[in-house]
Amino acid sequence: MREGFETTKVIAIGRRMFLGSVLGAAVLAAGTVGGFSQQAHASPRILKFSDHQPADRMRTRFLREVLFPLIEAESNGRLKIEDHWDGELAQAYDALGAVSSGLVDLATTVPEYTAKELPLHQIFKSFIVGPKDDRQIAFFRRVYDEVPAFTKELADNNIVPIFFGTGYPVAFYSTEPLSDLSGIAGQKWRSASFWHLDFLKNAGATPVRVHWGPEVYEAMKSGELDGLMVNIDSGYFLKAHDVAPNILVSYDLWLGHVYPLTMNKDVWESLGAEDQQAINRAASKAYEALGDVMTRSFDAQLERLREAGAHVRMLDLSEVQSFAKATRYQDVQAAWVAEQEASGNVKAGAVMGEVTAIMKQVMVTGG
Repeated sequence: MREGFETTKVIAIGRRMFLGSVLGAAVLAAGTVGGFSQQAHASPRILKFSDHQPADRMRTRFLREVLFPLIEAESNGRLKIEDHWDGELAQAYDALGAVSSGLVDLATTVPEYTAKELPLHQIFKSFIVGPKDDRQIAFFRRVYDEVPAFTKELADNNIVPIFFGTGYPVAFYSTEPLSDLSGIAGQKWRSASFWHLDFLKNAGATPVRVHWGPEVYEAMKSGELDGLMVNIDSGYFLKAHDVAPNILVSYDLWLGHVYPLTMNKDVWESLGAEDQQAINRAASKAYEALGDVMTRSFDAQLERLREAGAHVRMLDLSEVQSFAKATRYQDVQAAWVAEQEASGNVKAGAVMGEVTAIMKQVMVTGG
């Protein structure tokens, strides 16, 4: 069993089996699959999809086992997703170009890998504390609904948003025992995000850039690095816990690493209104199941780390807030805005303000 999914058969949708009692119960409770025709369409339109990650991760399994079957069901078989995983058609850094040019119809386009083309999308990762589960979904949906600059930025790249996935929270993998996050001061820590590198520096650590892969593992093993700031599952799949088994993590440590599922704009506009509406309905219904899946999958990930011998401690909210204060993330945001506006991105400050306001409201009210 992987990523918190169970393998109980729930319902067949066309030729795909909708698997997982966690997923199935949540989706069926939302009324997502009842009443749809199970008859395959004689000649469905095939939409070619590309993702840079393997098909067995939490996010990718959700697409494959929940969203894509729902699109096929909602369209009564008129649409069918031809899914390609693990960079078969386009690697992470090439995904935006692949879907923008029409090489593929759909792709997961990670903003962090295309900061030049999607500068405003970098804002999401500039927060340390953020919402989880259903509130995280509510946050992103509100941002895309209420701040038109984001959909315009995608449209400028000839793509439209269909659905977004999110990742697990940030974790701190340390080679030595780490009682709390103040202990990173004076140590060498690796992160990929330019935001996180500044946060580490402001918290007293020495930020280090190391190419992602076995090099990170070896750097921690040799003592070149003291720790790794990364989403919990990426560290697990790198086996970072073998050399850095002391892990601090929290539901409230915000990653902000959004994974937009986007469609080529020309392809979207070529679809009939009923198929566009079917895709939108499928996305809305999939969101209803996503929060619960995220929580259960995260808990299962922590359990696997403990089973592997790692020492995992959950930080409480006050500890996370103390770390957020130490990072001076708002100063880092202000410096980024000034840099963006100086380079001609005149909306950066206004958009940062709008996103911050929505973040505060979601954290207080939950939606």
